Amino acid sequence: MGRGWNASLPNAIGWLLLILAVTLLSGCGTYRRVSLSPARARQIETECVQLHYRLTPQQEEKILALDPEHVTGTDVREVLADAPAPRMVLIHGGLDSVIVRMVSFGDFLIGMGYPAQSITNPGDGTYTFSCLESANMLAGICAWYYEKEGLRPMLVGHSQGGFQVVKILDCLAGERSKRVSVWSPLTWKSEQRTEFTDPLTGERRPVVGFRLPYGSGVGAGGFTRVLPNQWDMMFGLRSIPDSVEEFTGFYNGPDWKGGDFWGYGPANHSHAIGAAKVRNVNLPSEYKHGEIPDTRHLLQSEAMKSWINNYQPVDKAFDAPLLNVQFDGDSRHILWAADVWFSIKKHWVLELQNLIRARRAPQNGG
Repeated sequence: MGRGWNASLPNAIGWLLLILAVTLLSGCGTYRRVSLSPARARQIETECVQLHYRLTPQQEEKILALDPEHVTGTDVREVLADAPAPRMVLIHGGLDSVIVRMVSFGDFLIGMGYPAQSITNPGDGTYTFSCLESANMLAGICAWYYEKEGLRPMLVGHSQGGFQVVKILDCLAGERSKRVSVWSPLTWKSEQRTEFTDPLTGERRPVVGFRLPYGSGVGAGGFTRVLPNQWDMMFGLRSIPDSVEEFTGFYNGPDWKGGDFWGYGPANHSHAIGAAKVRNVNLPSEYKHGEIPDTRHLLQSEAMKSWINNYQPVDKAFDAPLLNVQFDGDSRHILWAADVWFSIKKHWVLELQNLIRARRAPQNGG
């Protein structure tokens, strides 16, 4: 009896994993990336990517005067609207059906005042990256964008996209390979070099060791851990390396798809390996796993937009915010949107301030 049960257990587990993998990977959310010709890639890079610095001294002073921790809607409209912004790397989950959810978040950011150019892929017009694309490639793309634009990219991942955010950070930290190549998002090819020129200092730097300002993941974990493409993250998903300055992990229960122990308890808490600042946010239980990035509807209410712009997260490692105001209209996912938008505004300002100070430094002729 016992012997027969032991013999059948591996088969049962194998079938369970196969069924789960087929279910979660059917209709995979991937893109068919088309490589542009070198001439076309150079043209788009010159017109749409390469930083064309047009800030006046008056605009610079206004940006330098901003408090990154308290960026208002007026600041966005009157000070940041004409300024460049860090490249936003939005990473959707594994199903084709969730792409529209992350695209909705891209529209939300644009509606809140973030430049569309800094969200849209200049080569093919897409808003998002797939969690099934190479993390090594995406790490190299982050370095490519920084070299061209002078502003460090930010990462926002949903579901398996949250896994991918941590994988990218691991690549930049040298946890997966000691050498990472620079990749072009226009040709989708490696540029056969593992160093880039830091646009703020003019120095050559390896991709490994490059540090991003902000990353976040929502709904990463749960049963998606057993998918073959996530096995290498089984024990490292919650460990955040020093390749990011600030990271926020979002989770909620009951979430069996993206929450460990159905989204309850400390198993869902991310922690820093070193000096990264890591926050964990427990979202309301009514937030559905696959729908959280769906936030475009929040733009329909000026009251909601104002509330989001004035939102201040609690500065502590663990938080469980509650919505304490009643809105007329659909306010689903507003707490997640407000928290991520706060961090994006903050690091948008910090990156611009770093760029302005670097351009004013004596070695740059300032």
